[in-house]
Amino acid sequence: MPDPIPNLRDLKVRAQLLKPAIRLGKAGLTPEFLAAFDAELTRARLVKVRFEDFKEERKALSRQLAGETGSQLVQQVGHTAVFFRMPAPDDAERSAD
Repeated sequence: MPDPIPNLRDLKVRAQLLKPAIRLGKAGLTPEFLAAFDAELTRARLVKVRFEDFKEERKALSRQLAGETGSQLVQQVGHTAVFFRMPAPDDAERSAD
């Protein structure tokens, strides 16, 4: 049976305890950054990103990042953003085996 989808409030509470797992620097949304972010979402499902550069564009970049990775933007406070992605159905089946 798949995990239930957590509500937004629960995700925000869990995100407060997280440290930024990945940082977006001068290079921007490179394929390497996207691959690392995607891997972190697959592993942890809830990921906090810190914007080291692109601070003026962080809102647009957050929406773009969520769209490109199939994740949901949970919240954005200051120079950090939190993303959540449910595991793919085939990932859930593999972890149950």
